[in-house]
Amino acid sequence: MIEYLEDIEEPEEISEEGTEVREMYEHHRIEADKGQLPLRIDKFLMTRLPNASRTKIQEAADAGCILVNDKAVKSNYKVKPNDIISVIMSYPKRDIEIIPENIPLDIVYEDEQVMVINKPAGMVVHPAFGHFSGTLVNALVWHLKDNPLFTTNDIRPGLVHRIDKDTSGLLVIAKTEQAKAHLALQFFNKTSDRKYVALCWGNLKEDTATITGHIGRHPVNRKIMSVYPDGSHGKQAVTHYKVIERLGYVNLVECILETGRTHQIRAHFKYIGHPLFNDAEYGGAEILKGTTFSKYKQFVNNCFQICPRQALHAKTLGFTHPVTGERLSFDSPLPEDMEQLIEKWRSYTSER
Repeated sequence: MIEYLEDIEEPEEISEEGTEVREMYEHHRIEADKGQLPLRIDKFLMTRLPNASRTKIQEAADAGCILVNDKAVKSNYKVKPNDIISVIMSYPKRDIEIIPENIPLDIVYEDEQVMVINKPAGMVVHPAFGHFSGTLVNALVWHLKDNPLFTTNDIRPGLVHRIDKDTSGLLVIAKTEQAKAHLALQFFNKTSDRKYVALCWGNLKEDTATITGHIGRHPVNRKIMSVYPDGSHGKQAVTHYKVIERLGYVNLVECILETGRTHQIRAHFKYIGHPLFNDAEYGGAEILKGTTFSKYKQFVNNCFQICPRQALHAKTLGFTHPVTGERLSFDSPLPEDMEQLIEKWRSYTSER
């Protein structure tokens, strides 16, 4: 029996701050028959998984992405009756032309296996409907044009996770199939570290707290997500936050994702009544807190112009190197628009 787990992608117009690896990869759960004869698992999976080559299966096994009864196995493992086999693999390549584009990249780290990119706000991560050029993938295909992983028309070469077009911050890129599978497993098992910094509307009651509530597609607007606290729809989502600075009618917060659902931070803060500042899709692009004075309204409108997007930045990223086993940690400064926005609120608060 074969069961496909979470192997339906979100619509291409949806990307997200910390999208879980479940949405970037296909997952399979296969139960061997009672009468299964001993057979190498790579040969066994070739007959069960569509579009999966033996090389791709062996690379997944080498990266620890093939589990039998919850334990990682190598490609020479002999399948036994009633074995429960779990597989994490990248989606098959699509028939779409990826145009290499000489777009400058802010490369924080690079070696033969991985790259860490500091993505600017406004850049789409991978080609999708309405965004077939100017994406991070177009830039990567140019930058890594001699790398076999980036020479085919794959809309997600080396991508392990992604962040929104209008969210800035750190992304890790795999440069080999082995690294891609290894990193995917880390994100799937939640052993990677990610912290975000955001500016939200209002004064949060607690200095530290946890937001819980299932997240699923909005019933009417399919481009955004809603929180279902009763668990009737969507998937479990947990966001931990800490207030870094209280700036009157807005708060600067640090967020740690326990899960990585689509638009998780944005949807969760909307749910608790504190949308991210200037998040148009989640109600943060209006004056939600403050006075009725026209001078204050002008101040907030100036802030919207300074940071014309949701005030959200993927600040830190940590993971285990797929080859050396070394733990790597990276930190990125807040982008200029968010720095100016925060300084403007600091000045406003101090003057009051």
